[in-house]
Amino acid sequence: MICDKCGNEIEEGDEREHLGQNLCEDCYMDALSPLRTCDPWAVHSAKSFEQHMGGTAALSPIQTEILEILKETGGLKREDLLERLGGRIDRSQLDREFATLRHMEKVRGEKRDGKLYVRLW
Repeated sequence: MICDKCGNEIEEGDEREHLGQNLCEDCYMDALSPLRTCDPWAVHSAKSFEQHMGGTAALSPIQTEILEILKETGGLKREDLLERLGGRIDRSQLDREFATLRHMEKVRGEKRDGKLYVRLW
């Protein structure tokens, strides 16, 4: 069976039905918990966790790399950031990392010449 959203092969019995679509587990999880970059409760939770950890955020290696790239460049369009990451993550994964870093108030979006850029907070 093929996932109706991403087109990946789904093993027999692993498919999930959601709103009339057959989805793989990843697409099903995305459908059930859509990204929300502007979420005051998530920001509060992330900041509280950081304070509890002594002022240091627990960043994944890819999040650390994203921050380093943005520091070096001053900000990039998402497509350019994906390119700089060398294809190790796709657009949906970048969106999830961006949402997490946004909740930590490490990155933000900014319009430049009508285009959306990701930059440091």
